[in-house]
Amino acid sequence: MKNRPLAERLGFAVAGLCAGWRRERSFRTHIGAAGLVLVALIVLQPAPVWWAIIAIAVCLVMALELINGAVETMADLLHPGIHPEVKVLKDMLAGAVLVVSVGAVCVAAALAWESLPRVLMVLGIGR
Repeated sequence: MKNRPLAERLGFAVAGLCAGWRRERSFRTHIGAAGLVLVALIVLQPAPVWWAIIAIAVCLVMALELINGAVETMADLLHPGIHPEVKVLKDMLAGAVLVVSVGAVCVAAALAWESLPRVLMVLGIGR
């Protein structure tokens, strides 16, 4: 991929995103969750720094989901049969996605906590 035009390299990246969408149910699930997060951001209208923090968290989850799918596919190609080490590899990848996802949920919870007084006021429950 060295020395290829930028448009061609971007094309490869988009093809990878499309492959992730087609092949990985978890990727599609996380895309849906990201859509809900976007709606929450639009409704809550937090400070710009929150948009950046949420964007980083969402991108980390999505990127790790793509890495997970790519490495699992490679492992299946290299060792199509059941092998205990391939299971460990896949379990560790799933664990990595879980860790990043929990971190993203913590970021969302922090945003929700900070936004709670304003939400309650809009609903007529707060002071």
